[in-house]
Amino acid sequence: MRLVSRLSTTPIKGTALHSPPQVTLTRDGVGANRRFYLVDARRRLFNGKHHGPLVQLRAEFDDQQQHLSLQGPGRGPVEGTVDDLGEAVVTDFYGRDVAGHLVPGPWSAALTDFVGEEVHLVSVDRPGEAVDVHPVTLISTATLEHLRRATPAGAGLDARRFRMLVELDGCGAHEEDTWAGRRVRIGGATIRVVGPVPRCVVTNENPDSGIVDFNTLKAIVRYRGELAADLTTPVAHLPDNGAVILGMYATVEEPGEVAVGDRVELVEEAAPAAALPPSSVQQS
Repeated sequence: MRLVSRLSTTPIKGTALHSPPQVTLTRDGVGANRRFYLVDARRRLFNGKHHGPLVQLRAEFDDQQQHLSLQGPGRGPVEGTVDDLGEAVVTDFYGRDVAGHLVPGPWSAALTDFVGEEVHLVSVDRPGEAVDVHPVTLISTATLEHLRRATPAGAGLDARRFRMLVELDGCGAHEEDTWAGRRVRIGGATIRVVGPVPRCVVTNENPDSGIVDFNTLKAIVRYRGELAADLTTPVAHLPDNGAVILGMYATVEEPGEVAVGDRVELVEEAAPAAALPPSSVQQS
């Protein structure tokens, strides 16, 4: 039986992941997930690809109280309310415009000090939109375990490197690849799987320190090859044009609650002709 085995979110894009027991999926994704993001001095998106150690920061956000707290290693918490917003900004998320507002207060100064260059905290205008491309990402534990077994010294590869919203048990390795174009019932929500996630250098970074400690991209290519496919997702920002893929993107067709332990069922069993083959040898 296919089940949800883990959910992963974070209030600020690029910071440490949380593992909530339940989330609410809207058409824009999980409202509390990536509710905030960072921009540099030129108002361009700034994330873990630019500074991996962002994962050392843990953010807590109370939506009802509009209270944000940010804790870094060896530093006291930086916290306060975020209901008084500043300058409007529009940020390019790989060809998709995301509207938000700069957040006045102590966070930008604290983040700038931590990163070592000017960065600013932005509150997204439409909760759920500050994801890379599509609102849902999913991967099976079997796929991750296959990667570990096929990779020399890969036994310790942590699923958090891939920063996926949903992890699934009860699937075969790369079974999720065959779901492209299909509707999937996941807990109380229905999603439509779009296509593969092109992977970036963030997967090479330790999910606790953010320091590059393993060539995860090379490991994927070593056992899987570079899969030539129409990814239906932006790849121009990736140096390999999205040749390294692992996990799948999805959109939300029917919003609902999703919890760890919920059943996952294919609504449409007939695979479309364009679906990727379940290959294991041949992208956040």
